[in-house]
Amino acid sequence: MEWRADLDSERQAARKRSILLYLTGGVFLADNHTTEERSYNMSRIRSGNTKPEEIVRKYLFSRGLRYRKNDKRYPGKPDAVFPKYRTAVFVNGCFWHSHSGCPGFVMPKSNLEYWKPKLERNRQRDAENIDVLQKNGWRVIVVWECELKKPLRDERLAKLYNEITAAYAIADADGLEDKR
Repeated sequence: MEWRADLDSERQAARKRSILLYLTGGVFLADNHTTEERSYNMSRIRSGNTKPEEIVRKYLFSRGLRYRKNDKRYPGKPDAVFPKYRTAVFVNGCFWHSHSGCPGFVMPKSNLEYWKPKLERNRQRDAENIDVLQKNGWRVIVVWECELKKPLRDERLAKLYNEITAAYAIADADGLEDKR
C-alpha cells in the first residue's frame, strides 16, 4: 500500500499546484519534478477521448447529429467529421494547442528548449491541417477546452450545433440538391 500513499500525496501536490496556478493568475514557478515523475505524469495524459471531446460528441449525438470519430482519412484526424455537412470539428486543449490569450495556456518555465518548439510544431500542424481541409471544401470548426467550462458550455455547444447545420439548412431552403 506504499504506492497508494505515494499516489495520494502526488494527487494532493497536484491539487495544491492547481490552486496556486489559479490564485497567481497563471504565473507559476519552475517545474521541480524529477525525470521519473515527469515521465509518469506525461504518460498519464490522454491524447484521445478526452473529457472535452466527450462533452462535444455527447451533445451533438443527443441533437441527432451523426459523425465519424477521429477519421484517419482526413488531415489531423478531426475529433468529429460530419460528411453530410462537409464539416470537421477539432476539440483542442488550451495548453497543447497554445490557445493564445487563454488562462489555460501558460508556457512552462522549465525545459523551455523542449516545450517552445514542441508547442510551436503543434500550432503549425494545426494550421496546415485546417488549411488542407478548407482548400478541399471543408468547413473547419475549432472548439477550445476553455469554451467548454460550465459558464460558457451550453452557449458554445448550441453555437457549434448551429455552425454545423447552418449551411445545410440554407441550401435546403433554397431548394438546392438534398445532400442526404
